[in-house]
Amino acid sequence: MISETDKDQKTESVVRKNRELAAILEVSKVLTASFDLERNLSSTMATLGSLLEMQRGCVFLLDRTSGEMHIVAAHGLTKENIARGKYHIGEGIVGRVLEKRTPMVIPNIGKEPLFLNKTGSRPEKDGISFLSVPIEFKKEALGVLSVDRIYSKKHGSVDDDLRVLAIVASLIAQFIKLWESFEKVEKEKEHLKIELKERYSIENVIGKSDRMQEVFAAVHRVAPTKATVILRGESGTGKELIAKAIHYMSHRSKGPFIKFNCASIPEGLLESELFGHEKGAFTGAIASRKGKFELAHKGTIFLDEVGDLPLTLQPKILRVLQEREFEPVGSEKTIKVDVRIITATSRNLEGLVSQGKFREDLYYRLNVIPVFLPPLRERGEDITALIEYFLKKFNKEHDRSVSLDKSALQVLMNYDWPGNVRELENTIERLVIMSTSNTITPSDLPDSLSISRPKNLGKSLSLTTNIIEIEKTNILEALEKTHWVQAKAAKLLGITPRQIGYKMKKYGIEERV
Repeated sequence: MISETDKDQKTESVVRKNRELAAILEVSKVLTASFDLERNLSSTMATLGSLLEMQRGCVFLLDRTSGEMHIVAAHGLTKENIARGKYHIGEGIVGRVLEKRTPMVIPNIGKEPLFLNKTGSRPEKDGISFLSVPIEFKKEALGVLSVDRIYSKKHGSVDDDLRVLAIVASLIAQFIKLWESFEKVEKEKEHLKIELKERYSIENVIGKSDRMQEVFAAVHRVAPTKATVILRGESGTGKELIAKAIHYMSHRSKGPFIKFNCASIPEGLLESELFGHEKGAFTGAIASRKGKFELAHKGTIFLDEVGDLPLTLQPKILRVLQEREFEPVGSEKTIKVDVRIITATSRNLEGLVSQGKFREDLYYRLNVIPVFLPPLRERGEDITALIEYFLKKFNKEHDRSVSLDKSALQVLMNYDWPGNVRELENTIERLVIMSTSNTITPSDLPDSLSISRPKNLGKSLSLTTNIIEIEKTNILEALEKTHWVQAKAAKLLGITPRQIGYKMKKYGIEERV
């Protein structure tokens, strides 16, 4: 027959075990709530105090640089107590626990000369027990967890407390390592953002010409504002570079910069790419996915080739511009976003509006601040600086020391660069890689650079007419040379097949079979 005393002891034991489990569960929840080191560890110590009736508690962490431990979180101590709580490895009970990597129990700190009471939080030390366990992860010493305890029968044994503290110390160690990894990643992200900000600073964009100085002035004025910007200009003029400069010079520079090319995705997938979709929204949608607008929250979204947006999708873009909200494909939930919108196009939007291929209301919403990027042929004085920059860049990348002689440089200066800066960059990289000597002469230059220009056009023709005739003639000569294979002609000219198709249509050049 079980006595009442035995029943009471078993009941107390069960209650104590439940409290221990509840404390461990609560500590695990607290430590996974966030990556706030001090707040999470302080909540951990408060949990031990409330659920396990521990009078005081401290988490000491080791500073690897100084070799000193200091209190990061505490329960039952004042700020002054915490500030005084510093120990070297091997100093006092706490220092010895870290040095030996083994738990220590002081039944009565009033009778223990090694107990230093540096914090001054225990004016009356008699009757207080002190338990201390190491915090370590895979044999790496991180710190010490210590608590004060006044024992009575209901509190259980020292072994019970040490077991619980060892589990809590293990959870703390895992959290600290995760926190260290998180902090490392955050610092790397911040460092990369600073690098990007410096790299895409408008001061790093090459351009001494008057036309580019006008662009830089516009960027400086518009970057700090919230205004929607549209970048106008031919392909290859550096619209993405300017968009990044605007972003990194703005108050959103710490937020994401999300680029999306409206001409690169099939029409049927555009809506999903921009606005996301719910699981099962369409065939193949096996999971929910965020769209570009949601990914750009608190940052900037750059919509390149916005003139290629299909009419069916334009109302949804207009709504985001006006209301900053949308619904993902297959969802009824409205998502609000805080984004700055920068767009770019090489197309004649005004012509598309008049043809009914682009919504007039969307055009006016996008055209708040237009910035026009000049083609390279209109900023000839920048070509030399760009050549020098690209030579230095690609020589370094490919471990070469290639230079241009004066004749070769003159050929590059005289060329019209229909593919603009992108064509120039690709040309210089090709020359650096393919050159068999360290000095490039005119004979090393690709045939596309020697395509003749139309002569004796007449003084009555305007500059614009001259440029159109030159570009048209160059395209026709390239097509003739390649037997009207557009892909080969585009390669010869240093532009894309899509660009040559657009220009053939623009100049009324009919395909030949």
